[in-house]
Amino acid sequence: MDAHATTMTSASAPSLMKDRFRGFLPVVVDIETGGFNCHTDALLEVAITLLTMNEAGELVITETHSRNVEPFEGANLEPSALDFTGIDPENPLRGALPEAIALGELFALIRQSIKEHQCNRAILVGHNAHFDAGFLNVATERVGLKRNPFHPFSYFDTATLAGLAFGHNVLARACGLAGIDFDNAEAHSACYDAAKTAELFCLIVNQWQSLGGWTAPVPTADLE
Repeated sequence: MDAHATTMTSASAPSLMKDRFRGFLPVVVDIETGGFNCHTDALLEVAITLLTMNEAGELVITETHSRNVEPFEGANLEPSALDFTGIDPENPLRGALPEAIALGELFALIRQSIKEHQCNRAILVGHNAHFDAGFLNVATERVGLKRNPFHPFSYFDTATLAGLAFGHNVLARACGLAGIDFDNAEAHSACYDAAKTAELFCLIVNQWQSLGGWTAPVPTADLE
């Protein structure tokens, strides 16, 4: 299940992106799980939102991809977590994939974007990013995937950034304060939350740039 948003607007966007975050490509991640313990509880949904840059050096969304995931063998499923997300792990219509396949497919998309943007590695962006990073890293190790595209311990946390920028760290409230539409009926879907987290991240980064915090490098040709 893939949802598509804005497409790349400039051939210069890859070179701009590699300069913006020291060679790292920010990739927004949201996951839904069967609990809070990344070692024992099931990973049920994973979504990634890919970003690029326009000619002005502003971050924009390109597309969101998501996969429903089969609980790993012996995984714990907390009833309260399932009630909160509304996920029925046994529903055959979910089209859930084994962890190795779901993560492998998403990682391949991320690696392609890293290559297109001439970056060295991805860096995870998440709302309470330590939660998403924890589940993602443990699942990657559990299934033996050798090519995790993300930095192993660094990430951007939009809960922290939103607290700084808007005085609130809850995603729905932060989006409201930022002027981003947020439908609570759609929330707690990995695909929806990843897209909204990406909107929030882009807005905060772009506002900081508009205040002079970062400017796009001048092309060499313009200096001649």
